[in-house]
Amino acid sequence: MELNERKKRILYAVVANHIQTAEPVGSRTVARAYRIGLSSATIRNEMADLEEMGYLEQPHTSAGRIPSQKGYRYYVDNLMGDGQLTEEEELSISRSLGLEKMREIEQIIANAVKVLSSVTNQTSLIMGPQFQKSTFQQMRILPLDDRRGLVVLITDSGFIKNKVIELDQSLSPAELHQVVTYLNQKLYGLTIDQVTTSLINELKRDLFRRLEILEQAFILLEESLREERQARVFLGGTTHILTQPEFKSVQKVHQMLSLFEQEALLFEILEQDLAKDDIVVRIGTENKYEDIQECTLITAAYKIDRRILGSVGVIGPTRMDYQWVIAVLRRLVDQLNQTLSSNR
Repeated sequence: MELNERKKRILYAVVANHIQTAEPVGSRTVARAYRIGLSSATIRNEMADLEEMGYLEQPHTSAGRIPSQKGYRYYVDNLMGDGQLTEEEELSISRSLGLEKMREIEQIIANAVKVLSSVTNQTSLIMGPQFQKSTFQQMRILPLDDRRGLVVLITDSGFIKNKVIELDQSLSPAELHQVVTYLNQKLYGLTIDQVTTSLINELKRDLFRRLEILEQAFILLEESLREERQARVFLGGTTHILTQPEFKSVQKVHQMLSLFEQEALLFEILEQDLAKDDIVVRIGTENKYEDIQECTLITAAYKIDRRILGSVGVIGPTRMDYQWVIAVLRRLVDQLNQTLSSNR
């Protein structure tokens, strides 16, 4: 059943007030604070209807009402507008991430999660880029002396891996250039997980026919294939969620702290909506993971050139300022995309 305009206005008022106060909302509060133009008695009757319809709950008989999960979902989908950041808030996010040029990608991500948790006052988490999904950009071999070289592997997302290799014989600059040029031509544009063992063996055979050296020059690529494929998860503001009234009990605190220690589970939580191209809001039991079914999780993917690298998320109580958090998350992801693209 679709809500009429009167019920929409009252539901909006209850949700907005409860987000601010964390307290049950009564009809008098709605009448005074939101100028709905109805008597307290009429508002009370409408709130009773909304409760019967499942949009509100009454925690205690004598208390006011609070939004249910269904009420929050209706608010997010139909009632709240687009959040607007002030110019100062936008500049703060831009400056915080815009200074990250020339840093390694993990430093950029670690800083981004701190910025997000600081601005939203919520616990934030970011899935770092998956190395295996990064695209090969170039390999360099830098001679250290007659028998040693530094192999450097660079991807488009900013990953840099390097390894010192021992050479069986002295190499001239021309020979090194020949090897590097060949590998860059063959591998450019492939993701790391497309550089399979069979492809490496094929490249080896071809190179050895030409040069018969540099057995160890492929070690870096081979080690990359054996690496753990799961990306790191960066956390920020883990104590924010523990200060919320909804998480006063020792049991709930212990549950959340245990969750934050399970990086593999946090990775799964962030990965579930990775392919979606917009902000995703999961409220309460909409989360399939039991550990966060009393929370709201808001996530968005970040990218380089439209290719998804990882996911950014904010986790907090269902009584979250959705409009504000979504606005901040959009701005931060836009800035993160720009920073990573310009950092290549």
